[in-house]
Amino acid sequence: MVYDLGGGTFDVSIIEIGDGVIEVLSTNGDTHLGGDDFDNKIIQWMLSEFKKTEGVDLAGDKMAMQRLKEAAEKAKKELSSAMTTNINLPFITATAEGPKHFDMNLSRAQFEELTHDLVEKTAIPVQNAMKDAGLTNADLGQVLLVGGSTRIPAVQDKVKQLTGKEPSKSLNPDECVAIGASVQGGKLAGDAGAADILLLDVTPLSLSIETMGGVATRLIERNTRIPTKKSQIFSTAADNQTAVDINVVQGERQFARDNKSLGQFRLDGIPPARRGVPQIEVAFDIDVNGIVNVSAKDLGTGKEQHITITAGSNMSDDEIERAVKEAAEFEAQDKKRKEAIETRNEADSFVFQTEKAMEEVGDKLADSDKSAVQADVDAVKAILERTKDQEMSDSDLDELKAAKEKLTNSSQALFTKMYENMQQAQGAAGPDMSGGEASSSSSAPEDDVIDGDFREV
Repeated sequence: MVYDLGGGTFDVSIIEIGDGVIEVLSTNGDTHLGGDDFDNKIIQWMLSEFKKTEGVDLAGDKMAMQRLKEAAEKAKKELSSAMTTNINLPFITATAEGPKHFDMNLSRAQFEELTHDLVEKTAIPVQNAMKDAGLTNADLGQVLLVGGSTRIPAVQDKVKQLTGKEPSKSLNPDECVAIGASVQGGKLAGDAGAADILLLDVTPLSLSIETMGGVATRLIERNTRIPTKKSQIFSTAADNQTAVDINVVQGERQFARDNKSLGQFRLDGIPPARRGVPQIEVAFDIDVNGIVNVSAKDLGTGKEQHITITAGSNMSDDEIERAVKEAAEFEAQDKKRKEAIETRNEADSFVFQTEKAMEEVGDKLADSDKSAVQADVDAVKAILERTKDQEMSDSDLDELKAAKEKLTNSSQALFTKMYENMQQAQGAAGPDMSGGEASSSSSAPEDDVIDGDFREV
């Protein structure tokens, strides 16, 4: 684990190193936490104490604030090795009574009390990084401290508490950052000295495409090692659909509209067919530089379109952190909405499959049996039609689930009865063929193809 607490940001990386290969397993952090925040805690203490003793507020004095900032940083560094430090700033300001001097002692215990909340804030990113990497504390070989603020004793104690390991102090926390940057620079420049080192990074956020109902269907999960490739089969959502629009998004939210759109493209020329029949392979290919190539291929005709996205990984640390936090904040809300859309999609698909099956084998079914199932089909379609242009309420969702379950039961009973009648007829006519496999029926879903949210052109 690399625990990097710098001047303005905090980053945690779980890295595996071996045979010249450096593989990043996961990353996490807080872009609004760093050494400057520790300095500000001391500054606020200094302002408060001076106002108590001298009755003067230095917050509006720019020159005084600059001196306080420099003194706070110096005090922070001194308290990393000493138990107390003296902050002496003569002539910090002047009043009608004459010049005022700042002369106070700050102990390490006071400093740790002032900054306790900042140290605690490093815990969640550490825990999340370990979780994303799928590791426990026992799996960690070493904990490396990077960044000048890791010299603070309370920070080192917290790292030990979080990881169960004594952090290594063999690295210079300031110099190692510069060394790492020079190694990466050497690789980018093609320096022969850096050729034997392989750096394997991870994707900062998940990559998805927009599918039926506006759902963001993930193909590449966050913290996936790059380079990587992933593909999945999708299909059309309407009969005789001849084109699909592919919207590529980046983020952790469950709906495309809440994530960042990286690009869109269209695959047309799809032969007209019933919904769910065309097979469209969507493939993501991310190279070592984070450049994303997305392609969509109609497996029936071989026709293909693609897009290259070079800016996908150029999100700032702030944007990445905000995306992760928003996903956690709206997780329950998104999950509920996604459940409603998935239930709607499943119901719509089941209605389609049931009607298709009844059409294909209708001559083998009694009219009374077909009428009962058709009534259940119509009940589901009525709910879908009534709620198509609005968010489904809890009562609508419950009603749809109940109607779909009723249709499922009645359709299963209908087709089971049909097979029993067919077997009885075969038994009466000749040898028993029940030991063989039953022929495939369209009453069940055809395959694992996902219906995409592709609009007909």
